[in-house]
Amino acid sequence: MKIFALAVVGFLLSVPQWVFSQGVENFSLEAIVEDSKTKVDSKFELKDHKGKTVVLHFLLKTECPFCLRYTNQYAQLAATTPDVVHLFIKPDSEKDIRAWVKQLVKTEGVIRPTIYRDAGAKLAKRFGIPDGYQFHGQNVHYPAMVVLDGDGKEMFRYVGKSNSDRMPKEEFVKKLESMTAK
Repeated sequence: MKIFALAVVGFLLSVPQWVFSQGVENFSLEAIVEDSKTKVDSKFELKDHKGKTVVLHFLLKTECPFCLRYTNQYAQLAATTPDVVHLFIKPDSEKDIRAWVKQLVKTEGVIRPTIYRDAGAKLAKRFGIPDGYQFHGQNVHYPAMVVLDGDGKEMFRYVGKSNSDRMPKEEFVKKLESMTAK
């Protein structure tokens, strides 16, 4: 009986890795521009980035100061790694995202990152990002990073336990280097 139970547990632990190793179906996200008078005509389509590493940064609601710091750090990294596409994703309204973008630090030589809207956190749900985190009186998804390889297969993920729990950029660089060196 113990062997059967261990086999079942082993199988259940391997299922998420097996599911994500199959590759991700295409998805599309709308870019939110800082100026509300500008028409939004920019979308991200996963299928258009075949062959590139894509990093999905699932951010919390607009009031999160850790999201600002994290986005600034990774925007600086993105400026030095053109072969890696960083997507900063928020579940907020267009108006809230525009206001939030204005709080990002303007760094010389670094283009302010594009923020993409995940209305209703549909993409976060699709990627199995856990929700249930209480933040500003709301139930939201945990902050997370999901890294996809050039074929759209999940390489690794990091899910924070709180709004301040994020993968440090130096740790991300080491992890990505170790995985792409194989």
